[in-house]
Amino acid sequence: MKYAVLIYGDESAWVGAPESTSGDLMTKHRTFMSSNSGAIIGGEALEPTSMATSIRDGDVTDGPYLETKEALGGFYLIEAADLDAAIAIAKQVPTYHGGVEVRPVWETGAM
Repeated sequence: MKYAVLIYGDESAWVGAPESTSGDLMTKHRTFMSSNSGAIIGGEALEPTSMATSIRDGDVTDGPYLETKEALGGFYLIEAADLDAAIAIAKQVPTYHGGVEVRPVWETGAM
């Protein structure tokens, strides 16, 4: 099965954080990706929510739709035998002032 591992964090925690903090986190992500290369199908880091554009019922607005302390900052798409295996992989994802969410991918076939 495929699972999305959604990475959430508090964007405000990055304000004033030393540059070494982001470098350390990236090193940890590279280690995570190397250790789990057989399960990772893809993934990306996302720009901050200030760069987001939301579309609701045809209306376009700048920024995220919901005001939350933690915002989606990136994701991995992984392949795992079951939810327990996906959780074991997701527990290894490095985060900074946040956490992860594991969601099964709804496989509807070719669209």
